[in-house]
Amino acid sequence: MGIKGLTDLIRKNAPQAITELSPKSLAGKRVAIDASMSMYQFLIAIRLNGGSLQTNTGEGTSHLSGLFYRTTRIAGSGIKAAYVFDGQPPELKKELLEKRSEGREKASAKEEEADGEEEIEKYSKRQLKVTKEMNEEAKELLKLMGIPVVEAPGEAEAQCAELARGGKVDAVASEDLDTLTFNSPLLLRNLTGTDAQAKKITQLHLGDVLSGLDLNMDQFVDLSILLGCDYLPPLHGVGPVGALKMLRQHGTLDAVLADLRKKQAQREREAAEGKKKPSAGLGKIEVPEGWRWEAAKEVFLRPEVAKAKDVKLIWKAPDRQGLKDFMVQKYQFDPKRIESATDKLQRAYEKY
Repeated sequence: MGIKGLTDLIRKNAPQAITELSPKSLAGKRVAIDASMSMYQFLIAIRLNGGSLQTNTGEGTSHLSGLFYRTTRIAGSGIKAAYVFDGQPPELKKELLEKRSEGREKASAKEEEADGEEEIEKYSKRQLKVTKEMNEEAKELLKLMGIPVVEAPGEAEAQCAELARGGKVDAVASEDLDTLTFNSPLLLRNLTGTDAQAKKITQLHLGDVLSGLDLNMDQFVDLSILLGCDYLPPLHGVGPVGALKMLRQHGTLDAVLADLRKKQAQREREAAEGKKKPSAGLGKIEVPEGWRWEAAKEVFLRPEVAKAKDVKLIWKAPDRQGLKDFMVQKYQFDPKRIESATDKLQRAYEKY
């Protein structure tokens, strides 16, 4: 889901933090890629282009196709990619995951009642999910390609950020801006997208983001929580501009919430006294009971990660026979295309 409204805030207040790059300009750079986000992109892109790919026995291969060919393309640009896979999600994220599951079930029911291809397609896309089986197949494929695989103990984005801070990679590739909230110095967007060749890759520099927003890192985490993240819903009535204004004014989320609760209590007193119109400046923002912002902040500031110094990223030559057995024999990909892509991987490895 990412951080709601953060992209527009950055564009307006910190345009200097955003740079557009071509894949070739990143040659020689080591990049940690959020695996699940990338594979979800692959599933969506292939669905938009006419459905899903599968073997003649019905096994889905869309995720493997996207991962193989786009990773080969990235390698061909001289970029040294490493994929990071999610571990166990934080307890705070369970509610979001349950809502996503419910949403897929509702979409499935609506698809059965849908009338017309466009409506069917809309509900079909909402059911897409990167499964545990897909992740395991992806890990096997990447290892055969000679691409490093990191299995995070917790959130992949947090692990990517740790690798970047620890100097194991030069940047992180993900579409979600909460990668910045996990304190990744550099974020790349659209690196694994379908149109990454035609559409420039967007680079965001965290230091310039903080400077443009006039916030320190601790306040930036507060802003992300206030806007709404994977761990907490946003406060009703708080928009991006208002959230930034309140944090600049009060300094911390704790102080913002104290002010909002004070105004909320005054509104309730005036309502009890029969005052029809509340005093100016009270607003209508309410802080719900049990809004666990401290726990969300703890996840961002101290996530469960493997220390960068303990992670080894080793790029290897592709396993030609292994790739042929896996992609051609097992999953029925075109042998000529697999061989051509493997040649490209080999040439890229020799230039690393």
